[in-house]
Amino acid sequence: MALPCNSLIPTGVSETPVTLAGKTLRLFAYKPVTFSAASPLFVVFHGVLRNADTYRDHAIPLGDRFNALIIAPLFDDAQFPTAKYQHGGVLSADGALAPRAEWTYTLVPQLIAHLRQSEQCAHLPCYLIGHSAGGQFVERMIAFSDQDATRVIAANPGTHIFPTRDLPFAYGFGDLPTEVSDDAALQRYLAQPLTLYLGTADDHPDEHFDDSPDAMRQGESRYARGQALFAFAQNLAREKGWQCNWRLVTVAGVGHDHEKMFGAPEVARALFGE
Repeated sequence: MALPCNSLIPTGVSETPVTLAGKTLRLFAYKPVTFSAASPLFVVFHGVLRNADTYRDHAIPLGDRFNALIIAPLFDDAQFPTAKYQHGGVLSADGALAPRAEWTYTLVPQLIAHLRQSEQCAHLPCYLIGHSAGGQFVERMIAFSDQDATRVIAANPGTHIFPTRDLPFAYGFGDLPTEVSDDAALQRYLAQPLTLYLGTADDHPDEHFDDSPDAMRQGESRYARGQALFAFAQNLAREKGWQCNWRLVTVAGVGHDHEKMFGAPEVARALFGE
């Protein structure tokens, strides 16, 4: 029988601030009463509305279903505008590659380490789940950095980073220094444990839809773009003889709705391959 964690995060719904590398994040949390050292950690990344509290609330059924600790950090607009959130701070204001220590992505392993320490569970398995803008964040994050995560789920991202230098960052690896865009970088990206988790009815534009020329090269809708990315990655892996650890999971009839994506039976396959 698994021993319980000695926790600093209370059972039930809570909110607490944490400061990492000089940035303060508000953590919206949910812990089921049966949480233990054998349970997983789900870190949930919100969309463009920066509504981490709502994402936490809508992920509560995930916590109960999988006996998971839910943590939804808030990346507020003031500290993390689009360049720092969806695009991770990879480029500085002048368009040059920013120092890695300044990338927003570096906060995530620090956050995971903090949570494992606070729970006194050093081996707490971690799953990263991002929807919409949060899906963009986690996808680009694993394109440029290794994360100590068992699985990374990008649900209904509006745009993607394709493993190609034919599209500019943040839609591809083009116009970036060789150190982060060569074939070794593309191969590492394909080896990441990524699940593209797509609603089949996310097939029409809305007020937040990116219709820029580079985005439209990826497809006419979010669903089409996700399908195109997966096919592109599979073809590239076959052509190069590289391993591709990506998974594609679709939810029939669901549009751009994180609550329905979290509540769908298919989320188990997105997370665990079941």
